[in-house]
Amino acid sequence: MVLGTNPLMHYCSSNDNFTSHGPYERSLTKLMGNFYYLAPPNGFALGSLGQNSQERPYGLTLCRGDVSSSDCRTCVAEARSEIRKLCPNKKEGIIWYDNCVLKYSNKDFFGQIDKQNKFYLLNVQNVSDPMTFNQKTKELLSQLARIASTTPRMYAAGELELDDKGSKKVYGLAQCTRDLSSVDCKKCLDGAIDELPSCCDGKQGGRVVGGSCTIIPKGLT
Repeated sequence: MVLGTNPLMHYCSSNDNFTSHGPYERSLTKLMGNFYYLAPPNGFALGSLGQNSQERPYGLTLCRGDVSSSDCRTCVAEARSEIRKLCPNKKEGIIWYDNCVLKYSNKDFFGQIDKQNKFYLLNVQNVSDPMTFNQKTKELLSQLARIASTTPRMYAAGELELDDKGSKKVYGLAQCTRDLSSVDCKKCLDGAIDELPSCCDGKQGGRVVGGSCTIIPKGLT
C-alpha cells in the first residue's frame, strides 16, 4: 500500500462534535500518534487518553494479518490522517483500507462486537458452479473462524480445493480485532459468514467487513 490509496469505506458520527484545539482533539491526536508506533510490531493497538471522561477518546487500529510491519505503519499513517479530514471535529469515526482499519469514539467500545459499522464488497464475476462454491466457501470460512477465534492474533487464512483435480480452489481470510474475547470473535465471524449469501451469492469474491471482524472469500481458478 502507498500513501494516497483511497480508503475502502468510512463512517463518521452524525451528532457528537468536539471543539477545535480542545482537550478531546489533543487527546485524539496523541492517541493516533501512539498507534503509529505501537501497531506495526504486532499489527494491533488500542488505548484511551484524557483526564476527563467527557473528553476521552477510545481508539484501536488493526492491520490485516498478512501485511508486513512497514505496510502496517504506512496504512496506519494514512488512516489517521485521512479520517481527520473525512470526519472533521467528529467524536466518532472509522476508516477501512485493504491493509488496516482505524476506529475511535468518545464511548468505551472495547470488548464489544461492533454491529453498527459494516459494509460489503463483491467481485461481479460469477462462478461456474455456485452451489459447490458456496458450500466449500462456508466450510472453509467456518474452519478459519474457529482457528482465528482461538489464536492470539485472531487471524487465519487458508484455501480449500473445489474439485478432485485440485485445479480450482477457494481462498479465505478471517480476522477479529483483538479486544474481543474468543467467544465474541467466533460469534462475530459466524455472523459475517451468515451474511455472505445475501451479499455475494455465487460470486468469485466478496468481503463482509465490520468494525470488529472481517471475512474475505475468493475463488482461485
